[in-house]
Amino acid sequence: MIKVTDSIFYVGADDHEVDLFEGQYDVPLGMAYNSYVIVDDKTAVCDTIDAGSTETWLANIREVLGDKAPDYLIVHHMEPDHSASIAVFAELYPTTVIVASAKAFVMMQQFFGTDYADRRMVVKEGDVLDLGTRTLSFITAPMVHWPEVIMSYDSRDKVLFSADAFGKFGANDVEDPEGWTCEARRYYFGIVGKYGPQAQAVLKKAARLDIAVICPLHGPVLKEDLGYYLEKYNLWTTYQPEDKGVTIAYTSVYGHTKTAVEKLAAMLEEKGVKVSVHDLARMDMPEAVEDAFRYDRLVLATTTYNNDCFPFMRTYVEHLTERCYQNRTIGIVENGSWAPTAAKTIRSLLEGSKNLTFCENTVTIKSALNAESEAALAALAEELAAV
Repeated sequence: MIKVTDSIFYVGADDHEVDLFEGQYDVPLGMAYNSYVIVDDKTAVCDTIDAGSTETWLANIREVLGDKAPDYLIVHHMEPDHSASIAVFAELYPTTVIVASAKAFVMMQQFFGTDYADRRMVVKEGDVLDLGTRTLSFITAPMVHWPEVIMSYDSRDKVLFSADAFGKFGANDVEDPEGWTCEARRYYFGIVGKYGPQAQAVLKKAARLDIAVICPLHGPVLKEDLGYYLEKYNLWTTYQPEDKGVTIAYTSVYGHTKTAVEKLAAMLEEKGVKVSVHDLARMDMPEAVEDAFRYDRLVLATTTYNNDCFPFMRTYVEHLTERCYQNRTIGIVENGSWAPTAAKTIRSLLEGSKNLTFCENTVTIKSALNAESEAALAALAEELAAV
């Protein structure tokens, strides 16, 4: 139990057993599942917790409330890492009113076989819950990143309970050596990135509030320099580059494309360009996705494979297009021993993306670099450095 304000308490838990969050995201620093208790004339618990941490969470609630039953359970988001303990909580506290959106109660029926009709309070945009010395105002946040999501704002302590927004990978009891931004960026683009317009709409609502504290459902409570976090989210939700630099994502079967990538990276670095290189077959795919959104330029280097591009490259580009990749400059390096078609395939995969500028210099390697393809590589480096 940790104090957020004099009457709001953190009662979440850290998970160091999880290896893949949502079955796909590597979380070497673990994961935090956040829940909060508001103590007022009436008490409210904000969200439950992942099933693996239920007992720790209930003990944390008892540490704050003792034997007193909460008046309300507020469900901001129904994803199981936040809702899995609803049924256990509801049985333990049969008089507690459950507050959620209409769509959330539909999902409760699906998950638990009941929509708690005898004890539910359905809330929508602009509804208010009076707890005594404060009120909670509800903000709908559909598709950030599920359709039932709501946020709430505590008018007294100026706290925004932001659901999954402003969350990050990593447990709260481990210091992240890279700070908040890197794992928050990977989390955002991996999980929420498809829904930039919806997230941007919620940011505009939040801009009208006087916010002193942000309480997300993952990661640390944010109190200092909130403008920094809001500005990052404004960039991310509008798909604008965050930094100047080139991400090079590549696949290589026998090492020849890798050699070309290493030479291109060296050429760019000699010109003072920041470069981030990802071997898509061996490195964490979400990290490569994160960097593609972080920087303003991207090079896709790959072999031709079955008259297509190499499978890891196709998957990577599909990850980008699924998340509405846009507003970037793209360079392409293709390799093929008899019929190079990777560049054509990549362009076709990206043809529906907005505001992409393709470099004039496309590098075609026939098996291995030679004088002609090295010259093309140098021309591509010059073009990228000039952006």
